[in-house]
Amino acid sequence: MHGWIILDKPHGLGSTQAVSAVKRALRTQREVLGGTEKWKVGHGGTLDPLATGVLPIAIGEATKLAGRMLDSDKIYDFTIAFGAQTDTLDLEGKVIAESDVRPTLAQLEAVLPRFTGPIEQAPPAYSAILIDGQRAYDLARKGEQVEMKMRSVTIHALTPVRFEPVENDAQGFSTGSNRTEEGALTAVTLTAHVSKGTYIRSLARDIALALGTVGHVTMLRRIKAGPFALETAISLDKLDEAARGGDIGELMLPLTAGLDDIPALAVSPDEALALRQGKMLMGKPHTGLLLAMLGDTPVALVESSGPEIRVVRGFNL
Repeated sequence: MHGWIILDKPHGLGSTQAVSAVKRALRTQREVLGGTEKWKVGHGGTLDPLATGVLPIAIGEATKLAGRMLDSDKIYDFTIAFGAQTDTLDLEGKVIAESDVRPTLAQLEAVLPRFTGPIEQAPPAYSAILIDGQRAYDLARKGEQVEMKMRSVTIHALTPVRFEPVENDAQGFSTGSNRTEEGALTAVTLTAHVSKGTYIRSLARDIALALGTVGHVTMLRRIKAGPFALETAISLDKLDEAARGGDIGELMLPLTAGLDDIPALAVSPDEALALRQGKMLMGKPHTGLLLAMLGDTPVALVESSGPEIRVVRGFNL
């Protein structure tokens, strides 16, 4: 029971609630099997309640790798609805700005290169960022003015995948005020491959502003987090069913699944013991992270600088 459960998080459930659901499933399995052992559980990257999709849940010794998931790239599908901006930048907030401008596909494609590569963005006021020891969303809910500092992120790719055209004055504006062109869009869905720290809601806001209008996110689905994709994700219903049958282990990915991009380093039993004691090894020159393996058993995530090999994370397996 050291590994990963990849949840397809449903709409309306927070990441902390998802972790609690996995803990409940593990308790159910423990009762079914009559075991006594308890397992640490953590998640590898927060998803807003509005968002759905890939949420890696680490169990046991895999929790030591949850931080690496936070630092990994993510891929999202998201929909921007044009014409209204909300205070939360998504469906859950109240409208704070409106525009009757609707962009065309050509205009959208012209501005997207501005948002590809290294960019600067201001996180949403409704976010978990700490400001003077308080969460930004707590300050925002109190009605306080929240100044969010710009941060550097990288958008590796940004691709339109679906469009919703304006048809028959669907936005409810009068003919005289509805400033649309032929082929204008009421909403667009894009796929974004982004670095850690990227806020999709901020990206949607800034794209809309660059198009001379306003917008907010109506759909957000994470389709990949680090090495984990939707193909390996399971529903909470499937997890609960497995728990009642004592079969959660069948749904888990191994601890090493979170380290697919890390080269393996074979070690001897004596070397494995030294690493478990936190000692440094001397070996062949390497550079960067390595996964020390004793046969098929992960021993430690190590970092090599020249011949010196030091433990970054040790595993009690």
